[in-house]
Amino acid sequence: MQKLIQGLHEFQANIFSSQRELFERLARGQNPETLFITCSDSRINPNLITQTEPGELFILRNAGNIIPPYGAANGGEGATVEYAVSALGVKDIILCGHSHCGAMGGLLEPDGLTELPMVRSWLSHAETTRRIVRENYGHLSGPALLTATVEENVLVQLENLRTHPTVASALVGGRLNLHGWVYKIETGEVFAYDPQEGQFEPLAAKVPELAAVGAREPRFVGPRVSI
Repeated sequence: MQKLIQGLHEFQANIFSSQRELFERLARGQNPETLFITCSDSRINPNLITQTEPGELFILRNAGNIIPPYGAANGGEGATVEYAVSALGVKDIILCGHSHCGAMGGLLEPDGLTELPMVRSWLSHAETTRRIVRENYGHLSGPALLTATVEENVLVQLENLRTHPTVASALVGGRLNLHGWVYKIETGEVFAYDPQEGQFEPLAAKVPELAAVGAREPRFVGPRVSI
C-alpha cells in the first residue's frame, strides 16, 4: 500500500498539475472511440501498450477476456458493451487476449480449479474454446497449445459479442468494427487476426491499415498458431 500511496502523491503533485487541462475536460464528459476488452491479468496495461491518454479507451476487464453470449449471464459485461456501443457510440471494439493467460491455462486443466468454483463456473462461457482446442489441436502441447487456446478464445469471444443486439445492429449499419488481438508479454508484440489470411499476424505489419473482423467471415479455418 505504501507504494500506491507514494504514487498517488506523485500523481497529484506532478502529473495532474502538468495535465490539468486534460482532466478538466474529462470532468465534463467522456468520448472514447474504442472499447478495449482484455484480461484482468496485472501484466496487461491497455493504455500503456496503446499509448493512449485517459478518456481515449473504454475498458472492460475480466478473467480470460470473456464475453458471455447475450442473455447467458447477469454480469456487467453485457451492460458495459451496450453502454459503449449505444450510449458512447464507440467505433471499434478490440478484444485482446495475451500470452501466458492463467484463465486459458485453467480451461485446459480444469482439475486445477477444484478450489476455485467461481472461476470454474466463469470459464464455462469459454466452453466453445475448450471444445475447439480439444478436437482440433491434439497435435499440440505445452506453450504451443496454450497459444492456440488464447487465439481461439479471442475469436470465440468475438462471436459471442456479435450476439449482443447493440453490436449486431451497429455492425450491419457499418458503425462498428471488431478487432481480435493477442498481446505477447515477453516481447511487447501485438498480433491481430487477419480474416483474409485466417491467422494472427504482427500488428506492426498492418499499420496504417488495420483489418477489422467483419460480421460474417467464417471463423475457424485451421490452426492459427503464430506467436
